[in-house]
Amino acid sequence: MLRDRDVMVLSDEIYSRMSYGRPPVSISTFPGMLDKTIILDGFSKTYAMTGWRMGYGVMPTFLAAAVTKLMVNSNSCTASFTQRAGIAALEGPQEPAEEMIAEFRRRRDVFVAELNAIPGLRCPMPEGAFYAFPNIEGTGWKSKPLADALLDQAGVACLSGTAFGAFGEGYIRFSYANSLDNLMEAAKRVRTFLESNSSQKLQSK
Repeated sequence: MLRDRDVMVLSDEIYSRMSYGRPPVSISTFPGMLDKTIILDGFSKTYAMTGWRMGYGVMPTFLAAAVTKLMVNSNSCTASFTQRAGIAALEGPQEPAEEMIAEFRRRRDVFVAELNAIPGLRCPMPEGAFYAFPNIEGTGWKSKPLADALLDQAGVACLSGTAFGAFGEGYIRFSYANSLDNLMEAAKRVRTFLESNSSQKLQSK
């Protein structure tokens, strides 16, 4: 049971199966954390079930009744066919999920290399999920103006790093959950845009 000064940790582990090297470590495995952690997971990433709106939590037994009461009164019941789809995902062949993750690895390798070849961008190699998070400080642009300009003028959708907090300034996020051809075209458009607008860098106020 929890003591007065203890806190619970919500650990979002939706991408835990989508790793390319070292598997991620759950905070619940650290000493003393098993009874203080609620693991949040679902089917949308590993099993490509985005839109099915189904997830689950793993938590200490003493919390289960309270969380059940909360969920029943906040979003009622998950549709029976959705639950059956989740069972099929968990109990069925895992090869399709493994093949999808392998394909994401291939796209990651190519796309990150293309980003790093663009002057002003520095992109570390992601170890999981399907997002690239390049540093753009070398371009002279701020995150939000560049993300907006790439969408409006180059037709490339990305997210400003500031969407994840103030320390995201200087970064933008791309998803490589797309075809390799489209990713190559996106990288080409980013390069062309930056080269064409190097003298018109926007600075946020």
